[in-house]
Amino acid sequence: MGIYLEAIILYILLFLSGSIAQLGSQAGGTAQAAEFSAAGDLIRIGLFIIPSLILVWYLILRTWKLEYWVVRPGRKDLLSGLITFPCLLIIGFVITLVSKYAGGTGTQTLFRTPSSAAEWIFVCIICILAAYLEESFFRFYLLTKRKEMNLSSSSALIFSAALFSICHIHMGPWGFLNAALSGVLLGFLFLRYNSLHGIAIAHSLYNISVYIINSFLIN
Repeated sequence: MGIYLEAIILYILLFLSGSIAQLGSQAGGTAQAAEFSAAGDLIRIGLFIIPSLILVWYLILRTWKLEYWVVRPGRKDLLSGLITFPCLLIIGFVITLVSKYAGGTGTQTLFRTPSSAAEWIFVCIICILAAYLEESFFRFYLLTKRKEMNLSSSSALIFSAALFSICHIHMGPWGFLNAALSGVLLGFLFLRYNSLHGIAIAHSLYNISVYIINSFLIN
C-alpha cells in the first residue's frame, strides 16, 4: 500500500496539479500562449523540472542502483529510439487527421512559437528534461516497481498509460487519446527493450517536432 501512496502523491504533485491548473485556466477563458522569457524558462527548469527529476531518481535509487540494466546506455537504446520516434509521429499525425475529419479542434494547448535561436535552445532543453522526467516516472519508476504493486506487466502498463493520459487531459479529448496511445506504446517498448534513454530521447524529439510543425503552420 505504501508504494501506491508514494506513487500517487508524486503523480499529483509533479503532474496532475499542473494539468488541472491549465484546465482551470482554459475553462475560465484565461488561457493564452505566453511570450518566451529566458528568465521564466530558467526558473521553470531550475525550480521545477530539475528538482522533480532529482526527487524521482532519489526514490528510484533507494531500490535500484545506477548499474541497473535500464540505466546503462547501449544498442538497445538506439533500437528502441529508432522505433519509438516514428511511431509517436504516426500516432500524432493520425490523431490530428481523425480529429479534423471528426470536426474536432485538436488539442487545446496553446504553443509558444520560438522566434530566435536562443528561444529554440530553451525549447529543446525543456523538451529533453521534461521527456526524461515523464519517462523516469511513468515508465521507469512505475513499471520497475510493478512487483511491489502486485501488478502483472500488462496491468502495470495500463496503469502507467492511464496516469500518463489523465495528466494530459488539459489538451482536450484528442490530446488525451494521443497521450493514451503514446503511453501504451512507450510502456510496451520500455518493457520490451529495457530502455530508458532510447524512449526518452525519442519522446523529447517528438515534442520538439511538435513545436517545429506548429511554427511552420503559424508562419
